[in-house]
Amino acid sequence: MTGYIKKTNLISGLIVAFFTFFIALLVSLGSGALVRAVDNVIVAIILLFIVIFLGIFFDLIGTAATAADIAPFNARAAKKIFGAKQAVIITGNAHLMANFCNDVVGDIAGTLSGALGAGIVASLSSHFALLDLILAGAVMTSLIASLTVGGKAIGKIMALNHANAIIFKVAVFVAWWEKISGMELFKNRR
Repeated sequence: MTGYIKKTNLISGLIVAFFTFFIALLVSLGSGALVRAVDNVIVAIILLFIVIFLGIFFDLIGTAATAADIAPFNARAAKKIFGAKQAVIITGNAHLMANFCNDVVGDIAGTLSGALGAGIVASLSSHFALLDLILAGAVMTSLIASLTVGGKAIGKIMALNHANAIIFKVAVFVAWWEKISGMELFKNRR
């Protein structure tokens, strides 16, 4: 079926689109409420930086998943090293990991950072009557875009150069979480 989308891939894509719609809707409604609730500009700026950082962080993980080599993780899993099984699952399902981390989380972080930026500009304009709203909005948009794109560029370099180390750290965290909570985060889809 070269050149055609497999039925399972199409269904997976539609399922991701469906869930992303609802996640984005909830985040959008939540971010609107958050912007209205956060009356302190400093707190809103801190939240903005946290959201941008999370977008960059998840982009780094998604990129590392696609660049990681599964062979060393298989060897570690054979030796029953803690986290190796999860690293095999993450690396073996790199396309799903990249889709979730880079696309779903990345787009939601972008939407949320835009909403926070707009809220910060609106709050500043209510405090400073002489503030040009259009210019302030353009500067805020440019700041958010430059931090996000620049951060993701640095993250991609790190992810490509240290893919296995990054994925193993994520896998150890996932293994720790599964051990503590009893919930399996990643079903072995391979």
